[in-house]
Order: sequence, then structure tokens, then C-alpha cells
Amino acid sequence: QVRLVESGGGLVQPGGSLRLSCADSGGTRTHLNMAWFRQAPSKEREFVAASRLGGGSNAYGDSVKGRFTISRDGAMRTVYLQMNDLKSEDTAVYYCAASGQYGTRSADYNYWGQGTQVTVSS
Repeated sequence: QVRLVESGGGLVQPGGSLRLSCADSGGTRTHLNMAWFRQAPSKEREFVAASRLGGGSNAYGDSVKGRFTISRDGAMRTVYLQMNDLKSEDTAVYYCAASGQYGTRSADYNYWGQGTQVTVSS
């Protein structure tokens, strides 16, 4: 069973940084592709970043390229999202997702965390 638990959200000033973590605590032996999405109030869920299990280039949404970095631990069970130069428009609930397949669409992922709130405000 896959159980994704996010942490690291909070309130930060514009230009600041936060690091989100997402751990698969379900105890399964299956390794999965993992990604981050976000959803702001009254907006569609938006792709942020994805990490392919077998390695290779990570994928990023256009609005976060050059500012956010996705990475994984050596055991491939925790994914991180380092967010730098945060802007007010980055304010959203951030969701961790995992799947046996890789992609940049919500529909590509069948396991989801409960989300962590990120608020960028002065």
C-alpha cells in the first residue's frame, strides 16, 4: 500500500525559499515515479515537477522553471521540492503524487497525498 505524506509547507515572504518533502510511508516495496502538483483557490490543479524513477531529466511546469528543483533520496521513497524566489502566485496547496507510469498530467498519477499549504505573502 502506498501512503504519501507531505511536509514543509508554511508562510514565506516573496523572494524566500521553502523545501517540501513527501515520503511514501506505506511500506510497499514498489518504487514509483513521483511528482508535485499544486492547486490555488478557484483554479485548476497545475503540474509543478516530476521525477522519473529510472533517472533522466526531470520535468517542470513553465511557471516554476529555474526556481524550483525536484529531487529524491537514495532509497527513492522520498521526493523533495526546493522552491526558491517564491512569488505570491506560488500560493497554493501542494500535492505529492506517485504512479507506476511517468507523466505531467494529474491523470497519470493514481496515488496522492493530502496536500500542504504554501502561502507567499509579505
